[in-house]
Amino acid sequence: MSIDYTALKNQPRLLLEATLKPLQGERFQATGFADLGAALYTLPDGTKKLLVESAQSVANRLEMAIWDEANDDLIPELKGLAYIQVKKDGKNFTNSILEAHRINSPYILEGKDKSVFNQLKADAAGFEIGPVRLKELSKLVFKYDPNAILHGVFLAKKELAGGRLRLARVLSGFIEATDVCVAESGGVKNDRVNPAGDTKQGFGNVPFHRTEFTAREVKAFFNIDLSLLRGYGLGDDATNLLITLAVFKVRRFLNTGLRLRSACDFGVDKSLTATQPKGYVIHDEAALLSECTRLIAACKAHFPAGPVTIIDWIPNIKIEKLTVSLPGDIVDFKVPENLAKDKLVEFKKGTNKNPSSKLIIKPEAWENRTIEDLANELFPEQKVARQSVIDAAGKASSELNGDSPENDDEEQSS
Repeated sequence: MSIDYTALKNQPRLLLEATLKPLQGERFQATGFADLGAALYTLPDGTKKLLVESAQSVANRLEMAIWDEANDDLIPELKGLAYIQVKKDGKNFTNSILEAHRINSPYILEGKDKSVFNQLKADAAGFEIGPVRLKELSKLVFKYDPNAILHGVFLAKKELAGGRLRLARVLSGFIEATDVCVAESGGVKNDRVNPAGDTKQGFGNVPFHRTEFTAREVKAFFNIDLSLLRGYGLGDDATNLLITLAVFKVRRFLNTGLRLRSACDFGVDKSLTATQPKGYVIHDEAALLSECTRLIAACKAHFPAGPVTIIDWIPNIKIEKLTVSLPGDIVDFKVPENLAKDKLVEFKKGTNKNPSSKLIIKPEAWENRTIEDLANELFPEQKVARQSVIDAAGKASSELNGDSPENDDEEQSS
């Protein structure tokens, strides 16, 4: 049976829902929020409700639905779909499908490898003045990762049209429970060696309480914004690919992804149905995957030749200078001539007051190399000294980049 896209042609949304039930027993653990706990609320008619899984968390799970973690790759049927792969030391490190901010990940845009950043900047030329042209922006994002169209992206870099490049989510979902009752329980972490030990240090018996819930009904809701998607003007093949991919992600999540927490494991009680347009046929995974495969081939011209764009993760440490305390056995050291020039690297011999010798390194010293390469050049035979340089750089980078460059509250996992 072929997928009927004409039934969606004049529909503003494709709304889906499925009724869930705990796989065993009646209790389940809800998502929690900092300084709030579980999200309990009451309707005007007095009905007690509970947010079991937030839109942010469901988005994360839907993104993971197309990824084969065992093989660290897309599931085979979706090979050919564009995305950005980040490598470190030649090995897969992360990618735009798994990253919380997708294309806007700091591992894609904040490292020394600026190939994607520069390409985005070139492709976004002309967006600097006036309102952002969403049709052109969506084509740009679709080129590098169609999943970023479905789940939204915010390219909050001032160099990219002043940080105004943003696409809202097309696909969203949440899980909520109705007629909720609290199920309190508890337990003890036992210390069989010393039950009276210092609990602050992790010893001793530690009692704890646990809050779970029961409910008359638990439902998962999904919303595919067809009006928004059609407004991007991507063409029939690309639009249909995104619709089918979105429905497949919902199917795969419901079939394999409902172990939400250690004490929250659901199964589908009443199968996935469309409430708008009512009666719309939702195909099974196999049919959806087959259609995705066909449409990926039809959209090949929209993607890079690869179609996976590969970049290297080399941290871009933005510091004025790096001070490295050297091991005690290094009391004298001659800086290589190419690094001594312009005082890129200076050696400070230890004193009676401060016996540890130091290296003062300017960031220009590793401008065209990794910090590991610089450490190897400085200390080819001294492993401990090499590690001192690497550790100092890592600490400096962590202190400077401890907070993510941008915060998109919509994308934080609950």
